[in-house]
Amino acid sequence: MRLHDLRPVPGSRQKPTRKGQGIGSGLGKTAGRGQKGQKARSGGGVRPGFEGGQMPLYRRLPKRGFHNKFAKEIIAINVDRLNKFEDGTVVTPELLLETGIIKKIGDGVKILGGGELKKALTVKAHAFSESAKEKITAAGGQAEVL
Repeated sequence: MRLHDLRPVPGSRQKPTRKGQGIGSGLGKTAGRGQKGQKARSGGGVRPGFEGGQMPLYRRLPKRGFHNKFAKEIIAINVDRLNKFEDGTVVTPELLLETGIIKKIGDGVKILGGGELKKALTVKAHAFSESAKEKITAAGGQAEVL
């Protein structure tokens, strides 16, 4: 079978309904739009969220919170995730990205002290928690701030 031999399964495709094509079609004259009114007109209808003049839900509910445009997106990972690497590896944010431990570097990578570290690694990151530094040095590695 080749691409030019492919055909849709019989009955899987319907011809589109042609509205306004005479009384016999069942969708002639007003083409299924009823008689007059806003919804019968071209471009007619109400905007999304319009509730007929009643105060809409998005205005009845209070505003809440704010978005801090100065916030930094710090990606945090625990030291136990670093056990994936071999002894003596220099772990950088780029390496973490390549191995899929983090999805993006963002504004920096912070290493946290969750779990146990069993490998002696040189870890380079933008920030470390105190417990993470202790665990990295206790395992025989180094923690370097970028």
